[in-house]
Amino acid sequence: MRGSLVAAAAVLAAGVVVSGQAPRQVSMVITNGIVVTADAGSRVISPGAVAIDGADIVAVDGADAIRRQFRGRETIDAGGQVVMPGLVNTHTHAPMVLFRGLADDLALEEWLTKYVFPAEAKTVSPEFVRAGTRLAALEMIESGTTTFADMYYFEEEIAKETKAAGLRGVLGETIIQFPVADAKTPAEGLAHAESFITAFRNDPLITPAVAPHAIYTNDGATLKAARALSVKYGVPTLIHMAETQSEAMTARERGSPTVVTYLDALGFLGPGVVAAHAVWVNDSDMALLKARGVGVSHNPESNMKLASGIAPVKAYLASNVAIGLGTDGAASNNDLDMFESMRTASFLQKVATSDPTVVSAKTAVQMATIGGARALGMEKQIGSLEPGKRADVIIVAMSATRQTPMYDPISHLVYVTRGDDVQTTIVNGKVLMRNRKVLTLDRAAVLREAKTWAAKVSAAVGR
Repeated sequence: MRGSLVAAAAVLAAGVVVSGQAPRQVSMVITNGIVVTADAGSRVISPGAVAIDGADIVAVDGADAIRRQFRGRETIDAGGQVVMPGLVNTHTHAPMVLFRGLADDLALEEWLTKYVFPAEAKTVSPEFVRAGTRLAALEMIESGTTTFADMYYFEEEIAKETKAAGLRGVLGETIIQFPVADAKTPAEGLAHAESFITAFRNDPLITPAVAPHAIYTNDGATLKAARALSVKYGVPTLIHMAETQSEAMTARERGSPTVVTYLDALGFLGPGVVAAHAVWVNDSDMALLKARGVGVSHNPESNMKLASGIAPVKAYLASNVAIGLGTDGAASNNDLDMFESMRTASFLQKVATSDPTVVSAKTAVQMATIGGARALGMEKQIGSLEPGKRADVIIVAMSATRQTPMYDPISHLVYVTRGDDVQTTIVNGKVLMRNRKVLTLDRAAVLREAKTWAAKVSAAVGR
């Protein structure tokens, strides 16, 4: 009996020692916020806190619980604000911010062939790409995007600027059939892509990818070669897929009923493929995309502006296809604000289906965070606030006149909030913007440089 009492006393003493331990020191604690986790349970913790150590989230819990367990070398008081995962933009052409507003109110084919492709032929260079990426990075940091998927030229330059700004990028070197700024032939483009992949494949912020532009700008052999290169290195493949009816006609001219079946017949579809748009698809196509593990990027504003059509998002969600949101390039949107994409995606599906419950505010937030991460195959690293994931976090103010009163923070994030409500942006545990001041870019210099390039673009295209 005495031995049992001694043992019990020892256990109790051990418990007292453990409970009396000093809080663990970590690099950062964000506390007192309305924590929107976007985890499997869609938890909202208020007041909540997030503990970050280095590049990783180590704990997400109530503010009192985190206070007892952790002490941050830096503490951010997010009282009254939303703390949430950084937004994941699944489809952009970052340097094309320098073409913002160059040509509007046109169908995709006319917009591309009469304005965009000619403008690119006269202006795109490594210097252009660097300046455009800096401007895009500034806009994304200021509006809460922490990860973006890109398709453009000179992706190694985009990668360097993305890293310098501190953002996370899935960056696809574009492969296209005709001569472009960084490759005169598809073979040159593939060689360029391979060099880019080998240079950045182990980078903590950059995921290199191969980006065959579309079926209407590449033949079957080039599409197969691009996919084979992705598979060889285990990197993503980014492609515009089934964006317009004319693209669907291209597939039929090549002997397949749809764009999806055409690509599948080539052996193109599979895990790691991210399909931008995927508007003109049928039920069989969606089942095939699901079966092959293809991610989909829904770009509602670009699709509306170019009159490309309305993607069947309700069906994608019902089929559990990995679907995220994108802005597309700012030349066709005309901005990179993912809060606008959330709001538009929700409203567009409601009116398209005559169902006000479709793409609820909760679903829209999921599509912009964990859904985008799933579409990019990165859901184990980013997209939600959970221990073990990278510390990609944004803090969003909820104090504006138009945000008052607030009954439901999820509703406000989608139906009221704008990108400029973001106060703080953190990627990989590093603060990129604090209280609306971007720390990794010289804002005035970036804007000045962009205006200089705008004058060059205007002169080149006769505007």
